[in-house]
Amino acid sequence: MDFTHAQISELLLEVANSENGTNLLMQMTLETFMKSERVLHPLENPTDYANGFRTRTTNGFGKEMVLKVPRARSGTFYPALLGVLRNEDEEHRKLIFSLYRKGLTTEQVSDVYEELYGKDYSKQQISYLMKESKKEIELWLKRDLEEHYLVLYIDATFVHTRRDNSVKKEGYFTILGIKEEGTREVLTIVNHPTEGALLWQQELESLKTRGVKSIGLVVSDGLTSIENASAKVFPNAKHQLCVVHFKRNILAVFPRTKRVEIAIELKKIFQVETKSTTPIASFEKLINFVQKRESKYPSIKSFKNERNIAYFTYLDYPPQIQRMVYSTNWIERLNRDYKRVLKMRGAMPNVSSVIALMGSVALEKEYKTYKYPVSAFRDIEELKRKKETR
Repeated sequence: MDFTHAQISELLLEVANSENGTNLLMQMTLETFMKSERVLHPLENPTDYANGFRTRTTNGFGKEMVLKVPRARSGTFYPALLGVLRNEDEEHRKLIFSLYRKGLTTEQVSDVYEELYGKDYSKQQISYLMKESKKEIELWLKRDLEEHYLVLYIDATFVHTRRDNSVKKEGYFTILGIKEEGTREVLTIVNHPTEGALLWQQELESLKTRGVKSIGLVVSDGLTSIENASAKVFPNAKHQLCVVHFKRNILAVFPRTKRVEIAIELKKIFQVETKSTTPIASFEKLINFVQKRESKYPSIKSFKNERNIAYFTYLDYPPQIQRMVYSTNWIERLNRDYKRVLKMRGAMPNVSSVIALMGSVALEKEYKTYKYPVSAFRDIEELKRKKETR
């Protein structure tokens, strides 16, 4: 029996206006696509015959719908549409974890999902899906890495974490790498409740097992454990200690009434975007600064330590690079994003939950921001070579 266009339109309109009509039309359309693809399948596989249907549940508008998926005897027929539906499931899982990141409880996530898709997930199901998301993030944080990084930034943020029936602030360190093409990526996120050179040596060695062979420059705060470990694992890497942290430590020694004056002097010592000074010359200025004030403020004597010349390594680099490598500010920005997400959750139940949430933020950065190269970084080694040959 053949229908006219008008009759077909009338039938479709009747279906659309019925209860759950939109989903019925969607179901009919999707099943028609898959049946059409099954008709074409024997052209490539002449001996492969139809073998009935199987069901596949997916989400429609506010309700689930069950599709009849055609099968072939060989089991090799797989409608292209199923790949799209599988991607849809992946997106739903990402949505669930995203809602959790925003501070919603598992019960609230379930309520939102039911309202959007008409599918009721139990707390256990939501927890399972979130565990799967966490596994994906954990795998990403253990992925293979590049052989060479222009710069590694290492810095911590501190998070209230439950451990042994008590809640304490613990350090979570991010290692951010600059690749040769000038793009950024988070290499790992690690929890160090205590500090130690051995721990950091293990962390840096683990980067080697994941493929890293060489580092141009390591930028970190003033922890000697990181500095010593870096020298052992990547002996050819230069080390820059974070100037921003160092300035804060110096300013903290002086009364508030003196800090503006001291900050101006420190700015003259830690010049950036300059060709007019060297690490040694600037370090000598720091020593003179301390010597003038150490009788009145004895606690600043430690700032004369020879190790502190590492706060001036950035001056070995061309002016256009110096501001980018003289502090860990590239991670400080990421730390602020971490805190926005973690603040919504309160005290975290365990270390793995903290790392999963921080990892999800880092992964999102990778997709949205870090994939774009920073041109100055891309040319860092070439610019440095030119400076050294002058």
